[in-house]
Amino acid sequence: MVVAACAGTRRKKDDQMDLLARIKEEMLPLAALLGIEFTSASTDKIVARMSVREDLCTRPAVLHGGAVMAFADTLGATGTIVNLPAGATTTTIESKTNFIAPAPVGTEVIGEATPVHRGRRTMIRQTRVTTPEGRLVALVTQTQLVL
Repeated sequence: MVVAACAGTRRKKDDQMDLLARIKEEMLPLAALLGIEFTSASTDKIVARMSVREDLCTRPAVLHGGAVMAFADTLGATGTIVNLPAGATTTTIESKTNFIAPAPVGTEVIGEATPVHRGRRTMIRQTRVTTPEGRLVALVTQTQLVL
């Protein structure tokens, strides 16, 4: 019984590694431009990080809201993509961002996208963007249309 549980755990971990490898292999051009690094992936949570570079900032030197939104949209869309039925695609049809705190240049942000709703026609994801210390930078909720 313990062996079966261990094998199941190993299989789940292998599936997550395969999913993460697939996401990295099929990286969107904008994700590469932003420097998004996916660190963990499952059908229930997508995790990535991004360095706050000067070219992604506004004045004063803090992460631009558009960069935050693009980061979160990429994670939310990825979370939907890994849950799509075969042959389906997706597009964002709505996104709302609450900006909570700045992320200064030279720091890093971490995004965690989790499902709120997984329907046949739409999927909703919420992405928490935080500092490595856990300070909330932004909270993004987006709706993805399943095509």
